[in-house]
Amino acid sequence: MNKAGHEGASAGESEFVIRVSPSLDAFSRNEWESLRGASRRQSDFSYNPFISYDFLKTLEDSGCTGRGAGWLGQHLRLEGPGGALIGAVPCYLKTHSQGEYVFDHGWADAFERAGGSYYPKLQVSVPFTPATGPRLLTGRTGDAAAVRAALAEGLKALNERLGTSSVHVTFAEAEEIRSLEAAGFLHRTDQQFHFGNPGYSCYDDFLSTLASRKRKALKKERREALADGIGIDWLTGSDLTEAVWDDFFAFYMDTGGRKWGRPYLNREFFSLIGERMKDDILLVMARRAGRYVAGAINFIGSDTLYGRNWGCIEDHPYLHFEVCYHQAIDFAISRGLRTVEAGAQGEHKLARGYMPVTTHSAHFIAHPGLRRAVADYLERERRDIEAVGDYLEEHGPFRKDRPAMASDE
Repeated sequence: MNKAGHEGASAGESEFVIRVSPSLDAFSRNEWESLRGASRRQSDFSYNPFISYDFLKTLEDSGCTGRGAGWLGQHLRLEGPGGALIGAVPCYLKTHSQGEYVFDHGWADAFERAGGSYYPKLQVSVPFTPATGPRLLTGRTGDAAAVRAALAEGLKALNERLGTSSVHVTFAEAEEIRSLEAAGFLHRTDQQFHFGNPGYSCYDDFLSTLASRKRKALKKERREALADGIGIDWLTGSDLTEAVWDDFFAFYMDTGGRKWGRPYLNREFFSLIGERMKDDILLVMARRAGRYVAGAINFIGSDTLYGRNWGCIEDHPYLHFEVCYHQAIDFAISRGLRTVEAGAQGEHKLARGYMPVTTHSAHFIAHPGLRRAVADYLERERRDIEAVGDYLEEHGPFRKDRPAMASDE
């Protein structure tokens, strides 16, 4: 890439234009859904519901993102000849580091103490969503590697034009990390816990792969979770009524208020997402004495179930594990989904069949001194993450002769 800017750029023999927009209104639905993985209609690519037009647009329309939320859109639109969309990046100008799940507060504090200004910064991510997926979005045809390289250079050019301190691309896919590293971004790793389904026909098939002691513990845990007369409902599609969303939002607000002080998603978001993506949503709801008392929201991709928010208005032993982890496994097996991503953090997931998986992000730091310090830190952090992952893999709940998990392949 020879040059890049707000209005246009040139890469080798190919002419293209990069435009920046504060809203997804700069894209038509059909344009956005032409990008890899952004629509269920693309049978040749794995669908990720969080990069769908409906998910990102609902965050905008409900006010969960925007200037008031500190997530101001700076979405990149890469156009080829004739203005055809060939790539895009969901990007935000941020004045804080909330709702990201890849923590850089220490970097910000150190830079501020040294007299620098860390904020604003550019964040390439799906807001409030620690799930791996495409970030440098490419078209279904053409040279995807060249498009990713152009988008990476476009992000650096936007950082320079705005005078921001840095660009952070979080929960990116491996091929994107390679493109970003080639453009001078620093590679960071972290760890999540995912369940892999090698083709189980039922939950008992999964249990049979566990060590005897772990198998007995999970059976007991599931019995005790439902011991207080609790039943479980799976709600999706037309089941997602406004009354159901009222119940779930009460759970979400209770947990969000206790954990974060200010939940990120508002009530309007859930109404809109339930209307626009009802067939991509699974609510696992726990009922007792004729009312719902707890629940978890999941999003359904083409091969992955993504667990997101949980909440409750009654405390019952092990109910959180049942609703969030065991029921997710049940659903994934019933639908033939290969993976359950149960969100950020949580070594407690290991005993429930969720194994360590490395996640990736990339960071472009403009200031040379801060960049050197961050690069040194990330080198040591990557070694630590790898060592911890190896240890946890060795101490998982499975028999040594278990079948290969989807995430192992």
